Amino acid sequence: MAGTAALGQGLSTGSGFRRRRRIFRPELFLRGMSAGYVGLLIVLPIVAVSVRALGGGLGRIWSDLARPEALFSIELTFLIALLMIAVNSVMGTLTAWVLVRHRFPLRSVVNALIDLPFAVPTVVTGLMLVTLYGPRSAVGSFLSERGIEIVYAKPGIVLALLFVTFPFVVRAVQPVLMEMEPEMEEAAATLGAGRLTIFARVVIPSITPAVLTGAAQAFSRAIGEFGSVIVVAGNIPMKTQVAPVYIYGEIESYNPRGALGISVVLLLGSLAILVILNLIQRWGRRQDVRG
Repeated sequence: MAGTAALGQGLSTGSGFRRRRRIFRPELFLRGMSAGYVGLLIVLPIVAVSVRALGGGLGRIWSDLARPEALFSIELTFLIALLMIAVNSVMGTLTAWVLVRHRFPLRSVVNALIDLPFAVPTVVTGLMLVTLYGPRSAVGSFLSERGIEIVYAKPGIVLALLFVTFPFVVRAVQPVLMEMEPEMEEAAATLGAGRLTIFARVVIPSITPAVLTGAAQAFSRAIGEFGSVIVVAGNIPMKTQVAPVYIYGEIESYNPRGALGISVVLLLGSLAILVILNLIQRWGRRQDVRG
């Protein structure tokens, strides 16, 4: 009898332990911790800015955006970002092609240098450009004598954004080129297609989703760039004042309300880029399945 009672007590204790194990599910804990972390770092700041901006109504936001300085900063930001995308999409694709398909001395060094803009602080990027193209430098003096201004002018902003966003397209296209099977290119070559024709008809369609993904990431990075731009272009209203620098100026002038309207515009632009990235990735997956 005593043995039976002990056995029954052991079984009940074991079942209770199993019930406690069922109550504590590690996967649910990990999901909740991840969701809470994302909410604390990303969702709450977005909600706070949106609520604060909409607190005065849409009319107040529109009046803030309708100021000439605000409109100019938004227009300049998006135009220069689009110009940067056009240049870096071409040069980034060509750079990725050379790194994957060609062998040359110091190739590994060049490949490592591609990621340098990710490691260099953006303020240091601006300082490097000022040192190279500033009015006291040899290059800057040479260009100034011919009426070409780089520092504290729009070309300086373009150079800064080209530098900080260069790796995006390269790193997006590179793995796609590495995974491409050579059979299609070889088949096109046997049919008499030249190198340019093969690149345009075979390679470009295959890497287009990757190029668009890298370009979208670069655009999202460019519209929010601050450190390098404020060093190389300054904070000159109606000349070199991009949207992030305008926001900084409004906060420094104790007018955070004036910065909220443009903040919402940049936030919506970033969210739109996120949606576009998801659509591009889905399109790329469909292309892979069809291929």
